[in-house]
Amino acid sequence: MLFHGLGGKHQDLEPLATQFLAPAGYATLECDARGHGASEGLFGLDGPRDVQDTRELFAWLTARADISDTAIGALGISLGGGAVWNAATGGVPFKAIVPVITWTNLATALAPQGLSKSGLVSLLAALVPESRWDSELAAAKSSLVTSTNMATVNTLAASRSPISKLSSLQTPTLMIQGRRDFLFDIDQALAAYKALKGPKRLYVGDLGHAPGSSPATAPDAATYWGEAVKWFDRFLKGTANGIDKSVVELGHDPYDAKTTTYTALPATKVSSVTLPGSMTMAGATGKVVRGARLTGGPHETFGVTTVVVRYSDAKSWDRLVAVLAAGPTPITAGGVKLNAAAGTATIKLMNQALRVPSGTKLTLYLASTSLAQSPANALYLAAVAPEAQITIGRVTLKVSNLTKAVSR
Repeated sequence: MLFHGLGGKHQDLEPLATQFLAPAGYATLECDARGHGASEGLFGLDGPRDVQDTRELFAWLTARADISDTAIGALGISLGGGAVWNAATGGVPFKAIVPVITWTNLATALAPQGLSKSGLVSLLAALVPESRWDSELAAAKSSLVTSTNMATVNTLAASRSPISKLSSLQTPTLMIQGRRDFLFDIDQALAAYKALKGPKRLYVGDLGHAPGSSPATAPDAATYWGEAVKWFDRFLKGTANGIDKSVVELGHDPYDAKTTTYTALPATKVSSVTLPGSMTMAGATGKVVRGARLTGGPHETFGVTTVVVRYSDAKSWDRLVAVLAAGPTPITAGGVKLNAAAGTATIKLMNQALRVPSGTKLTLYLASTSLAQSPANALYLAAVAPEAQITIGRVTLKVSNLTKAVSR
């Protein structure tokens, strides 16, 4: 069973089915998600009614005389990956699953540290007409975009997040996640890898939502789709092929037809840099920019980078966004809600894997939106009021890197 992404349709999955699964002997079922394509009903973002759709599709498929009712797997991309996770943890008895560039915790994906990725959320919301949304989703939209009434958002996210149920899931799971994905970062899959007790494998490659490449065209597509076929071969057909080892596999970037495999979570080290100074910024366009260089190298980011900011005199300034860049290229970003006029804010940046050559100057941008780094960086768009201001003091940047860079 194949599940497409947000705003897509079942035809999007035909190349995967015809190029990789059919030659390996698999029949595939591709359907439009609720509220997509020719499907009726209202879009629920993989909520309980969407899970029921999957359960009914599974029952329809197993009723066919030409399909085994005990050897059905599932693969889903982005929204479709959420459908696979939620159906599997909801009791749909897939024999093996492959969630691709998706979430395990929707709240931390869309609004980490309580601050919505407002620009990205608005972009995603536009992919499905609001006339095709269910009432619960429609009611939460404003709260999610504005980072207000987050209890509503957290309630909606909890019923669509498999993370709390993964420790009891025994279904063999191959996760495919992107090195650079500003929607669903590496930690969404790593959390699942840590929690799962059954057979598991994690591939991290060049695919992903922006700034990653489309799963259909990424340079390592043949590698991860090939592994997906082997995963199904192992657990649907019973073929002993060695793919069932619990490992984390990192495709090199740029892809050179090589991967590095870890039998445990990749080892990391933290490079800490203190960025002194004091500056007051005001209004939606206010920003603080500080430069840094990491000693040694080359480095390859992996893990959670943090920015610790000392601030004071915050007036109507309720959020702080940080973007770390190498030249014009954003490496990672994050944001946090502020609840006091002065203090220390710790901003956790998304887990992104990017090679940083020796001697590269890094630039840290602090503002109320990600536009401070570039007019094209529309990740965090909801700004503070024109009269808002804040004084930024000393900043500590802690960059998490692989202990040994693997990309060249």
